[in-house]
Amino acid sequence: MTSDSFKNISMNWHYPTPIRFGAGRIKELAEACTSLGMSKPLLITDEGLASSEIVQRAVQVCLDHQMPCEVFSGVQGNPVGENVEAGVAAYHAGGHDGVIAFGGGSGLDAAKAVALMVGQDRPLWDFEDKADWYTRVNVAGMAPVVAVPTTSGTGSEVGRCSVITDLSDHTKKIIFHPKMLPALVIADPELTIGLPAHLTAAVGMDALSHNLEALCSPLYHPMGDGIAIEGIKLVDQALVRAYQQADDIEARAHMIVSSTMGATAFQKGLGAMHSMSHPCGAVLNTHHGLTNAVVMPYVLMYNRKENEEKLTALCRYLGLDNPSGERFLKWTLSLREQLKIPHTLAEIGVGSDQIAELASRALVDPTAPTNPRALTQADLEQLFDAAIRGDLDAAACS
Repeated sequence: MTSDSFKNISMNWHYPTPIRFGAGRIKELAEACTSLGMSKPLLITDEGLASSEIVQRAVQVCLDHQMPCEVFSGVQGNPVGENVEAGVAAYHAGGHDGVIAFGGGSGLDAAKAVALMVGQDRPLWDFEDKADWYTRVNVAGMAPVVAVPTTSGTGSEVGRCSVITDLSDHTKKIIFHPKMLPALVIADPELTIGLPAHLTAAVGMDALSHNLEALCSPLYHPMGDGIAIEGIKLVDQALVRAYQQADDIEARAHMIVSSTMGATAFQKGLGAMHSMSHPCGAVLNTHHGLTNAVVMPYVLMYNRKENEEKLTALCRYLGLDNPSGERFLKWTLSLREQLKIPHTLAEIGVGSDQIAELASRALVDPTAPTNPRALTQADLEQLFDAAIRGDLDAAACS
């Protein structure tokens, strides 16, 4: 299959939710909204995309079909509870009847949380992913959602939750309900072509981290394993190409699918990459995908014994010579180098004086229990220290 052929591929998938995949399918946005009963959607995106050509294009598609569409863009990177509250207020003030979740992980997560909250009489934090808290949701009050990803990283378009920072204690909290899964996704790789190279790298490494940590999770989920291993192969085939040549539509298509696959696979669980990344984002507002990329090799070193069998098999699937966990680590380091990913947390603003706090937050992060190797406060402090100093050997914590 040639690269140009991806300009003409148009597929409808139904796992885990209906997905309209293909270049140019943003033209179906108004029809997609109508199919869910919307006549006046609110398009929610992050502040960086508000004036972009792709947002204007999406709004124009709606207007061309006589569908009023307003934009709410009061969403920061690492969205906070106040962003959700403002979105709910905009939804009610405009008399909207549905949500278009548009953008990268921040915009998608905030939009899904807004769609949840427009019909609730409890605060957002009452729906944190704990025990059976999701049963508190008034499902009838939730707004329908069409999700349109514009990056290839979080896969939030196929997720049943939103990660929102609670500023009262600076923790990232997972807001969950099964019906937060968008009712319909438009995955148009053309929308990702304008993404700058450094963001293409960061979000692409986020997709890799999702697939990789899902694969290495100790929980039993063979379907998740199969999805994750193919998602990693797509990263191997496409991420550097997308980084080096922004308009490579085949590479962009592979990456938007890999992102979706990673978020589907991590129903199986994540691990220490995310346990470490989440507090860095909540406390220091670091970019989530970039932080995952920085800590990735250190976590691989920590989990080296537990992951050996899986990573050896993964190497074989990727066609790497001398398959082993060490060989996969070298592949990871080479990929990061090609993408100009920083090697240390210090380079993205994480200081040694913050190690104890970040480690304690990482220890209680919801992703910690499914790390292949049990995590302790002392081990996490050593991991953070190793990642700040750039000492891979120290990350083994043995």
